[in-house]
Amino acid sequence: MNRLYKSSTALGLALMIGGSPAFADMDAARAFLDEQIERSALSRADQEAELQWFIDAAEPYQGMSINVVSETIATHEYESQVLAPAFTAITGIEVSHDLIGEGDVVERLQTQMQTGENVYDMYVNDADLIGTHWRYQQVRNLTDWMAGEGAEVTNPDLDLEDFIGTASATGPDDKLYQLPVQQFANLYWFRHDWFTDPDIMAAFEEEYGYELGVPVNWSAYEDIAEFFTGREIDGQTVYGNMDYGRRHPSLGWRFTDAWMSMAGMGDKGLPNGTPVDEWGIRVNDDFQPVGSCMARGGATNSPAAVYAIEKYVDWLENYAPPQAPGMTFSEAGPVPGQGRVAQQMFLYTTFVASLVDPDLPVMNEDGTPKWRLAPSPHGAYWEEGMKIGYQDVGSATLMKSTPVDRAQAAWLYAQFIASKTVDVEKSHYGLTFIRESTLDHESFTERAPRLGGLVEFYRSPERENWTDTGFNIPDYPRLAQLWWQNIGDASSGAKSAKEALDGLCEEQEQVLERLERAGVQGDLGPVMNEEKGAEFWLAEPGAPKPKLENEDPEPSTIAYDELIKSWQ
Repeated sequence: MNRLYKSSTALGLALMIGGSPAFADMDAARAFLDEQIERSALSRADQEAELQWFIDAAEPYQGMSINVVSETIATHEYESQVLAPAFTAITGIEVSHDLIGEGDVVERLQTQMQTGENVYDMYVNDADLIGTHWRYQQVRNLTDWMAGEGAEVTNPDLDLEDFIGTASATGPDDKLYQLPVQQFANLYWFRHDWFTDPDIMAAFEEEYGYELGVPVNWSAYEDIAEFFTGREIDGQTVYGNMDYGRRHPSLGWRFTDAWMSMAGMGDKGLPNGTPVDEWGIRVNDDFQPVGSCMARGGATNSPAAVYAIEKYVDWLENYAPPQAPGMTFSEAGPVPGQGRVAQQMFLYTTFVASLVDPDLPVMNEDGTPKWRLAPSPHGAYWEEGMKIGYQDVGSATLMKSTPVDRAQAAWLYAQFIASKTVDVEKSHYGLTFIRESTLDHESFTERAPRLGGLVEFYRSPERENWTDTGFNIPDYPRLAQLWWQNIGDASSGAKSAKEALDGLCEEQEQVLERLERAGVQGDLGPVMNEEKGAEFWLAEPGAPKPKLENEDPEPSTIAYDELIKSWQ
């Protein structure tokens, strides 16, 4: 069973002796292992050896207080409430690990970038900012750091090859800019018990003429949403779709993570589509942005993008619970667990930890879920070879404006919360995997049937087709805020999808043009195309793509058991 705290005696004493941490031996480390670490990829002897390394490496920093910030999700709650106090007890470095909204994390990071003042000693922020960090060079690239100023505080057993998400945090210069500490994907979620109920299956096939199953395309998703919405199941009215629509920073992530690519807006090619990515931004061969609107070869306001937003709004209004349009990311996440939603186009799997509570109506008495996870269906413009879905890689980030000694102490903490000693236990709590050794651990083989396909997905090579925001985005903080503001106009009905996207692409280009004029990113910054007009680019191969005559192709489904074989 997951838990944040056990009764702590020796660990608490180590924290409180004389009103400050005491570190003469391994007592605090052993107490932590005894009380909090039931499962680990390392033997007990190797765990103690790793913690002894942390004790020794931290000696010059004992008594220092450092400040760390991350978004509020279960994994970071575990780090803040369990691992940070343990790290303090073991090393003598006091850690204040703040939990705030993801939008606030990005805002604080942006403030430090703009002012050079040390707001936090370490940020846990998404590797979505890799294009920003690579261009501005305001964060310490960890490749050089570990060979230089961070060498003495780099764990010899860090084992970067064991991490599954470092590609997302590595720039085109092959430098690692961030260290993953949590990772989760967007996957399709559905009520497997309802989808396999003979009466429900028969009713669906009679009405729609094909078998109820995991939808392969949006046409099938829409049919299934329509079929379930308003239906009485287990004595309650249910809904065929779940989403959120409140004008809030998290609404932007809902689309940049990566709704447009699932619709088929961008180009083929992993990780993000070349030359047009899932934000609709076109780049040249050197990853320099050249446009966002169709007139410059971008696709942010293209027919495929309009289709993507129109489907979202239609499904939100007609098939989701009535409170969904007023919800944010964090408010909407737990709703499927309440038992009245049949499917969700994509569920951020960070919420799986909250969906396996045995008291929820979506869980069986034996501890297995009534729901399952599968690949999200794709839209009418999607083609084989395009990006399939999004993966969040929350990563430890050290700013160059942080004093060296504080960055060294923070780097120790980053490695501690991602260490093999703690990662299996942390992953059982938050279910956001970062290491192969954790995924391979026998405890996850045992637990896999109770996680609805999550372990099978992460053990499969398929996971590599789910990618984060890539190199094309030159200033994530400035550009990301434009999405929720403009998409919010569409979700509220204030503007049509086309009007909202025209505004979005124009505002993105204004930011790109300012960056080009300022020259702050040197040879890596935007070099905007001349406007040739939408018709010119629509006649060219790839994105932006002309409007399809039929945006509702033949619906297609697949049996879950057949699909899951591809993950095994």
